[in-house]
Amino acid sequence: MQIFKNYSLKDYNTFGIDAYAKSFAVFNSVNDLQNTFHTTNDYKDEAVLFLGGGSNILFTKNFDGLVLKNEIDGIETIHEEEKYVYVKVGAGVNWHQFVLHCIHKNFAGVENLSLIPGNVGASPMQNIGAYGVEIKDVFYSLEAYHYKENKIINFTLNDCEFGYRESVFKKKYKNQFVILDVTFRLNKIPHYNISYGAIEEELKRMHVEQLSIKAISDAVINIRTSKLPDPKIIGNAGSFFKNLEVNEHELHELKRIKIDVPFYTINDHKFKIPAGWLIEQCGWKGYRKGDAGCYDKQALVLINYGNAKGSEILELSEAIKRSVKNKFGLTLETEVNII
Repeated sequence: MQIFKNYSLKDYNTFGIDAYAKSFAVFNSVNDLQNTFHTTNDYKDEAVLFLGGGSNILFTKNFDGLVLKNEIDGIETIHEEEKYVYVKVGAGVNWHQFVLHCIHKNFAGVENLSLIPGNVGASPMQNIGAYGVEIKDVFYSLEAYHYKENKIINFTLNDCEFGYRESVFKKKYKNQFVILDVTFRLNKIPHYNISYGAIEEELKRMHVEQLSIKAISDAVINIRTSKLPDPKIIGNAGSFFKNLEVNEHELHELKRIKIDVPFYTINDHKFKIPAGWLIEQCGWKGYRKGDAGCYDKQALVLINYGNAKGSEILELSEAIKRSVKNKFGLTLETEVNII
């Protein structure tokens, strides 16, 4: 594994921020990690950052340590049952390429998660989700390497403690593990989920007569490309903020401020409020200062028009949070990992 010094990370984060790593390397196996941390000991006391697709990170400064990019490959069907198929995927595999693999094989369960940027290893870290489906719905297990203790540990569904864009890897075990592979339990017989968002409407627009996971995937791709910028063209990390969960009293107070507030019922006592709507109500949609801005088609997305600094994107996000707090009394929480 070759180590590079003073290495630009511009091509390794979808915001396109030109931050530098003190040291940088790509790894393809757990052996690479073991050699780095336990054979040579050269980086034993270094700050370490593990990178996947770089789609959920904002660099506000250079990284004074070792950045390791996960490129563990491979997609393998390891077990089949009457209703389910179990697929083991390397953490460095591109997420959307994995979704396309499943559609080609007619493995159902991840079609609603089409075109989400990033790699497979990041999917359980934050329990990625879209259009009524989350990773926890198809997750079976994962293998992760505790690089300081030189141990590989298997995590089950319960071990991961999934929540809304949350898992043990974001808080409890933050910066302790690197995910090596993820095993998904997918359906041989599809259970279609088209009630969330605009999927049903898009399927009608596409004149789909025979529902399939391919049709749902195509509909999701159409919706996402219509309102989200391509990070290869405009730097961004997708949704910068989480949607908010509120209780009945908080929802009542919101309706007093804005009677037509949109919401989704989670249960009898919890409701989800679209963060993008709150941001738009505060006038940020389409805002631009220098090369940092708020996307004009989706207020949840902060963008780098070219040469914005990470600190400028962060400054904009903080201003948005303050305005939402002042107008609605609600605190936005960032979905993006800020370095």
